[in-house]
Amino acid sequence: MSSKGGGTSLTRRSYRLSTDIDKTKATGIINEKLLSDYLHHVFPSTNQGPAVAPLRNSLGFQDLSSHIDRLLSEGEVFEEIKDEPVDGRLGPQPVVLDHTSGFEGLLFVDDDLLGVIGHSNFSSIRATTCVYKGKWEYEVLISSQGLMQIGWCTLNCHFNQEEGVGDTPDSYAYDGNRVRKWNVTTTNYGKSWAAGDIVSCLIDLDEGTITFCLNGQSLGTAFTDIKTGPGVAYFPAISLSFKESVAFNFGSRPLRYPAEGYLPLQDPPITELTKAHKLLGYIKNILSTTIDTQEDRLVESDSATWSLCGDTTILVTLAHVFNYFAPLMCKVYLVEDVLMNFFLGILEGGGSVSEHPLIQQLLDLFWLIMEDYEVNECLKQLMMSLLRAYRFSPIIPDLGFQVHYLRLTTAILHHEKSRKYLLNYVLFDVLRSVVFFYIKTPLRVKEAGLEELIPTTWWPTHFDKEGKAEREPKDESADERVRRRAYDRGCQRLKKRIEVVEELQVQILKLLLSNNDKATSEASRYIFLNKFRKFLQENASNRGHPTALCPPEYMVCFLHRLIAAVRSCWDEGQKKRPGSIKSEEAFIPAQLFFNGKVDYFDLQRLGGLLSHLKKTLKDDLASRANIIIDPAEIQATSMDDLDEDEETGAAQRPGGAAAVSGTLGRPSWLSSPTLGRANRFLSTAAVSLMTPRRPLTQQEKVKVRTLAVEQRTEEDIEGSHSNDGLLLGRLIDEPDQQVADKSLLEILDGIVMMYNLSVHQQLGKMVVVSDDVHEYAMAQKDTEEKITRCPAQRMDILDELQKSQKVFSEKLNHLSRRLAWINTTIYSKEKMLDIYWLLCVCIRTIKHADNSGSLFAFMPEFYLNVAMNAYSALKNYFSPSHSMEELPGYEETLTQLAAILAKHFADPRIVGTGAHTHTHTHTHTLISVSHQGYNSLGLSVVVQFYFVSFIQFEFVFQSEFASFVCCQGCGFGYRYTRLPTLLKTKPEDMNLPSLQKPCPSLLLQRHMAELLNTDKEMAASFLNSVLNQLNWAFSEFIGMIQEIQQAAERPERNFVDARQLKVCATCFDLSVSLLRVLEMTVTLVPEIFLDWSRPSAELLLRRLAQLLNQVLNRVTAEKNLFDRVVNLRLPGLESVDHYPILVAVTGILVQILLDGDRQGTSPAASVLLADPCFQLHSIQYLLGEGAEPPGSSSSMSSTRHVVGALSSSVAPPLPLTSGSSGQSEGKHFSLQAYSDYITEEEKHRVEQVLQLLTEESKKAAASTAPTSEEDLCPICYAHSISAVFRPCSHKSCKACINQHLMNNKDCFFCKATITGVDDYTKSSTT
Repeated sequence: MSSKGGGTSLTRRSYRLSTDIDKTKATGIINEKLLSDYLHHVFPSTNQGPAVAPLRNSLGFQDLSSHIDRLLSEGEVFEEIKDEPVDGRLGPQPVVLDHTSGFEGLLFVDDDLLGVIGHSNFSSIRATTCVYKGKWEYEVLISSQGLMQIGWCTLNCHFNQEEGVGDTPDSYAYDGNRVRKWNVTTTNYGKSWAAGDIVSCLIDLDEGTITFCLNGQSLGTAFTDIKTGPGVAYFPAISLSFKESVAFNFGSRPLRYPAEGYLPLQDPPITELTKAHKLLGYIKNILSTTIDTQEDRLVESDSATWSLCGDTTILVTLAHVFNYFAPLMCKVYLVEDVLMNFFLGILEGGGSVSEHPLIQQLLDLFWLIMEDYEVNECLKQLMMSLLRAYRFSPIIPDLGFQVHYLRLTTAILHHEKSRKYLLNYVLFDVLRSVVFFYIKTPLRVKEAGLEELIPTTWWPTHFDKEGKAEREPKDESADERVRRRAYDRGCQRLKKRIEVVEELQVQILKLLLSNNDKATSEASRYIFLNKFRKFLQENASNRGHPTALCPPEYMVCFLHRLIAAVRSCWDEGQKKRPGSIKSEEAFIPAQLFFNGKVDYFDLQRLGGLLSHLKKTLKDDLASRANIIIDPAEIQATSMDDLDEDEETGAAQRPGGAAAVSGTLGRPSWLSSPTLGRANRFLSTAAVSLMTPRRPLTQQEKVKVRTLAVEQRTEEDIEGSHSNDGLLLGRLIDEPDQQVADKSLLEILDGIVMMYNLSVHQQLGKMVVVSDDVHEYAMAQKDTEEKITRCPAQRMDILDELQKSQKVFSEKLNHLSRRLAWINTTIYSKEKMLDIYWLLCVCIRTIKHADNSGSLFAFMPEFYLNVAMNAYSALKNYFSPSHSMEELPGYEETLTQLAAILAKHFADPRIVGTGAHTHTHTHTHTLISVSHQGYNSLGLSVVVQFYFVSFIQFEFVFQSEFASFVCCQGCGFGYRYTRLPTLLKTKPEDMNLPSLQKPCPSLLLQRHMAELLNTDKEMAASFLNSVLNQLNWAFSEFIGMIQEIQQAAERPERNFVDARQLKVCATCFDLSVSLLRVLEMTVTLVPEIFLDWSRPSAELLLRRLAQLLNQVLNRVTAEKNLFDRVVNLRLPGLESVDHYPILVAVTGILVQILLDGDRQGTSPAASVLLADPCFQLHSIQYLLGEGAEPPGSSSSMSSTRHVVGALSSSVAPPLPLTSGSSGQSEGKHFSLQAYSDYITEEEKHRVEQVLQLLTEESKKAAASTAPTSEEDLCPICYAHSISAVFRPCSHKSCKACINQHLMNNKDCFFCKATITGVDDYTKSSTT
């Protein structure tokens, strides 16, 4: 490369023949006359007509330069007149943003001073040029669709962090985010904009009007009678909120949508543009003209078939043209207007890119004739123009614009030398090339042509009892079936058109991943790999530039295209190496995590910091992987040290952030490269390899270069005969399994990292459109039902309902077409298979890394995260369009994932808090599937961890709450994933943890039962902890609803703290979940409570009875505190209702009274009835029977008895005031009302419970003798004295002493250490 840079002052090559003057009759190839005819044909004069052609002078190469000068100067006088300053404009040319004084707030400004990103609350900036007369226009390219106000302002406008363009008297703005116009006041105006739109801002100072256009379509006159006159001039200006970004075009590039009669603020280069078009015409003449030297004549030919051959005449002619043409192609306006349109014209005929070799020939010509710096600048400007054109092109039905620009991009990247230059210096360093792989979602369905592609819309109209849509309901009408199928056909048409774009994008990536172009220099794949890793580093660390993050919507599309390209390259390589694994079996070998060849930046490892792992596991590295770390070169760094280093030494390190004065730096995807931080840990250590095939000797140590990403070569990645490259350090006991090209392993590793960075979150965000369709469809159905029930005489109500129905239908038509686009681009079956493949890669990688023993700690955390998140995405985001059960090998994959989670649930090699939390919260994978094949030892570890956590009272305070909920099992009335009371509530509005699907793994339940049966001491501790937590949670809940009710009853206006409501709802949900845990326990192992041969059974049963009676009394009493708070319908307390807590209590009662052993159920009934808080009315309440008037003695008695710890934290309920809201008379809770959730058999069992307790209570009432106060337990005053303590002889009931001895060995009364407890029976003589 002879020179670099964009200047034009360097000496140019001269291709003029030195002997031309001496040759009078011949040129060496063709005769003088033929040459003259050829040159006159290529360079025709506009002043000579065909009639005088025979009289024209002979033209040779010696005269060609002057001839071209004369042709280019024709009409120059006219152009000079056009170039004179235009009246009505003040300011410098070119027009840019005023980054020195014309801004307010903090902004990131591009290097070319045309792009801007907001970096404070509401930043404002204006241009350097103003206008005071005439008609002017500029364009704004919208990069993000957030809050911005774009328009015009005068110099008198002063903005701040709250007021921007349009908020002052002399400023005018359009806001497409809120669809309004602003000039102090605001009104509705225009359409909503989206990322990728172009806003044209037009001002007519002669008429005093301002107009805005969106993608070339006028939005109408926004402002009239604006202030004009002496001293008034308007600047282009914008105000934008944090992280919003735009790019301005004042005329430095051709306007995309020029308005007739309006001038751009910056004058176009008319003279140079005219010259460029003339010179391009000369090039076209050369391409379409062939010299027939045999017959001495010129022959017209097809320019598409032209090829760069060794014809000296043509080459010298082209060299003369490029003397003038090449400098012009360094300017962005001319490249976009002339060269890009010329190249696009070549491809207009259709067909594959390979069918148009002319572009390849022209690029060869560029590299042959033009200076290197000129080709570099030309290609850079061409790719920038292509990316800008692709990104800001409107969506049309056939996606023609996108296909057009991608085809040209593909054609350019087909050229090897151009591709390598662009990869090295442009695609990742100057451009955000990821944009090429993004397909934007149209915000305005009509303009995108989706009405043509999908003329018939459809949305679900049938819902199950939980409100979930049924895709193909059995009672679907014929009309609905026809609509659904027509909609599906429209979606298929859309999919085929989008697949054309996706295929082109994959082709581009295949070119960038090419490994067959290393004859002249480094292969494209290795350049791409290094740039890709730096791209990941920038997005993973992102400390210096928070706005440098690649948008997640771009990441999603890039990930899918990259997966397709990598799998294609992988399988092509596998065909060449039949012994290597296929892409279907791909995994990342464990040595990549600890051999120092791949930089994971500062991402967390499973075992903690890399520097710590190197010190603690250096012996394991030597013994298992033959890797030695030189102790002298290890720097004991911490993350804090690294941050300090970065601040103090940024100027010395390559890639350190440089201090900028005046204007803040620009992120790499908008301007110059922003180099990420150098390797954090790996570059600090020297790694040595010991050959495993021979005994270790000091002489056999081989130093391995640990280089920065951009310094690596092909040998560092692929290795050689004496170097394993990326696979350095294969485990000694691991079989040698041949892998495809090692570079693909690192790219695959980057794909996994990319999914973890932002792809998963974006997949979750896009589900909102499907949720909106569902909500509107339910609202539409509800409205239709109301219309059918509306009385005929109430026409006013009917009109309102019909208006609502029309609004819902219009919204559903729009959303269903948008959903079709999203399902095709994001949630299609192909995209689902990509995520599934990624899940399988992670599972295989974790399994292989697990075999490395202690070296498993080196694995980055994100592999475990991606495995669980990918499963979650497949399960939750792609339905109902596609079901996970349809995936190949679904059951086996899920079983493997469950086994991994079970094995690593309490893995001591995993020390990161994030990894632990993620593993625990995703353990529902284990219990949501009932397939066999799990690791029994792993499941036992999980179960034991649950029990220990309960015993240690950890779940209330830690993030394992979601995991703990999974222990609920499948209980009474529990066949829902959403509470019946919340079916008409949006999921995001529910203030409760998401409920897992009931009926978990029976295998897991069996493990729980076995553990509870075999370890009786642990079982007692576990249940004691559960009962304590239930006591605490329900007591806290009652105390909080009492405070809420007191606040609601005050006459003054009160606001309940949202945090208090959230804690209250959480305590209620915790109480319900703990009751479900107890129900599951008594179902699996009833003998824990009913087999009184166990030492703790009676105590546990008595405590359980106390808590159940307290819950029933608090919830079932007529017009009690619980009723009043529920009827307040406070936001945040939607989950607080009778159903979830009463059915959980009912399930426990059914199990202990009916389903247990008859020898145990009789004592259970006796214990329940013996509890002073027992109220038969509470059981009758469940079936809607036995309603008592408020204030009756039986209903009030439940509030007078508070047992144990519950009494200390819960106050009795307040009496209802006249203004209080309660359940209306005659309306009571009843299980009969929940026929969709309570089966007839379950209702019958509740009736049996009621009958049993009624009979037993009658027997107890008849046989119970009065008890004197002296015989009552002095602690609880509820039971008779039945135990005496040794050695102090104090007495109490067995329940109190047994409960006390579980936590304390000291006597209640004298604090002596209790050594034993004996039964106490009052003698008949006493």
